[in-house]
Parts: sequence; C-alpha cells; structure tokens
Amino acid sequence: MDEEKDAGQLDVKDCFESLAQEARELYLPNTIQYIDGVPNPLNFYREYVCPNRPVIIRNAISHWPALHKWTIPYLRDIYGEKEVTVAVTPNGYADAVYKDHFVMPEERTMSFASFLDIMQHSNDLEKSAQHPGVFYIQKQNSNLTEEFAELIPDVEADIPWATETFGNPPDAVNFWMGQEKAITSMHKDHYENLYCVISGRKHFILLPPTDLPFIPYGTYPAAKYKEVSPGHFEMIDDPEVGQLPWIPIDPQEPDLNKWPSYSKAKPLHVTVNAGEMLYLPSLWFHHVRQDQATIAVNFWYDMEYDIKYNYFKFLENIAAVDKKS
Repeated sequence: MDEEKDAGQLDVKDCFESLAQEARELYLPNTIQYIDGVPNPLNFYREYVCPNRPVIIRNAISHWPALHKWTIPYLRDIYGEKEVTVAVTPNGYADAVYKDHFVMPEERTMSFASFLDIMQHSNDLEKSAQHPGVFYIQKQNSNLTEEFAELIPDVEADIPWATETFGNPPDAVNFWMGQEKAITSMHKDHYENLYCVISGRKHFILLPPTDLPFIPYGTYPAAKYKEVSPGHFEMIDDPEVGQLPWIPIDPQEPDLNKWPSYSKAKPLHVTVNAGEMLYLPSLWFHHVRQDQATIAVNFWYDMEYDIKYNYFKFLENIAAVDKKS
C-alpha cells in the first residue's frame, strides 16, 4: 500500500492490505516456529494462543506407544474385525468444491481389516484396481473416542498441558488414516487444533485470519459422490443439505486470473513429520495433503468467543460487503 496516502484517500482494499501487512510485521512469523518438549501451559498461552500464532512442537508425544506400535499388522490384529466408516472419493478431495458443487465423499462401512488391505496395496496397480477411488478415514465426530476407543491407550484421550492451557478437555479427538492422494481442501475451524502425526507426514498450507479478504468464498449446492459402477463415480445432488459456503481455490495451483486478490495472501508452508505436533490456532485457513500413507490424531479444543472472534466476524462482514460492491 502507498504509505503516502492519507486517511481521506484510503479505500477499504487499502485497509485490508494494511491489516495483513501489519499483522506480519507485529506478530506473525515468516516461517513456522518450533518448540522442543512439553511447553509450560501459561507460557504457551501467552506466546502462541493469545497472539493466534502457529507452532510445531517436537518431543511432546514421544511417550505415546502409538509411534512405534501403529503398524498395519498391529492394527489389523487388535482392531481388524471392527466396522469403521471410510470416506471414498474418485480424486482424493472430500468436502471440496468440484464442478460448481460442494461435494462430500461417499461414506462406506467396512471392516478395518479391509481398509488396511486397501492401504497396504495402494501402490500395487493390480490390487488397487480392485478398489478404485481414494479411501480415507476422516470422520470428524470425535471418531477416536466413538469408533476407535480401543486405540486410546496408545495415545491419550486429551493432552494434559493443553487441557490446562485451554481450561477444558477437547471437544473432539479425531483419528485420520489415508492414502497419499487424500487431500483436505482449504477451510477454517472454530477450534484450537493440536494435530499430531503418528506415521508419515502432513503438508499444510496456512493463511492467517487477517488474509480473509484475499481468500475467495462462494456458495455451492451440496452433492455427494456415489460409485455407480466399478471405478465410475457420479455426483448426486443433496437437496436436504442445500447450499453451503466454501473456498473454491486450490492453493497449490491458484487461478489468479479468476481470483486475483489471492495474490496478496502470504501462505505459510509447513510440514509436520511423524512424532511432531502442530498447534493450528482457531480461524486459520488451512489446506492439508500428504505424500505417503499417513496416520494422525488431532485434538479440537473449543476456541474462546472473545474480542478476537468479534473482530474476525467484523472483518468477514466488511469483506463480504466489499465483494458485492
């Protein structure tokens, strides 16, 4: 923004750019920061939660048995007969905008052993052809405690220092397991998120809440994938869900001709390796992918609906008004 402009010359887009720039100058990092070991709850709250700043924490879950126990043979042995919910898509994008629809995955119930077989043979062209599509355990209903409770002793039902930090136990604890093609499209959550990678690695693209004016939003009719014949998926409209707001842009290959404002966003690229934990603050936009089969557990702690949320909603409303003008 031109620093010579006075208040009378500024328009709302100048103010958006100034907000994002000042946030980076004052408190947002250019690269991800790291903590080694379990943080002090008060210090963590002061240094990361209050300023809404992400960080990777190393050696905070090194005591979890899951880090060395959760192999496919072990999971099959203790859990193989259990029925689990699996999201299936033709392209790896569950809950994403595709062909001007917000498309949700087909949900299938199968034995965990069957899912593990698909995971184990995902790179075997002949065997993977028997199960077309991308399979991903990603049901975000606290599925670790609801569907995979037998695995809790290998991790924790909560993170004690985080529960002290946030003043409450987590609202949900989710188990994630999927193939390398599984992708989570850009979105935000109203949670303080502690994302722990057990095996493999996750690649995050992060954008702070102050970049909201540069991120395109649309409203799309809901649909679901359905495999109507082997390997052939169709989108089936879901009128009961109706219209949903979502972010259509792919931050890996953003179409700046269609969404030129996105060029002003400054994404932070972060890789979370096995044994590491990402603190992803509430309201940060994020896109997640993996380049190999990966297992993770995340803890959603409810955010504080305080003045930060109040300001975020104000920014959201002003940005919406500006886009209509």
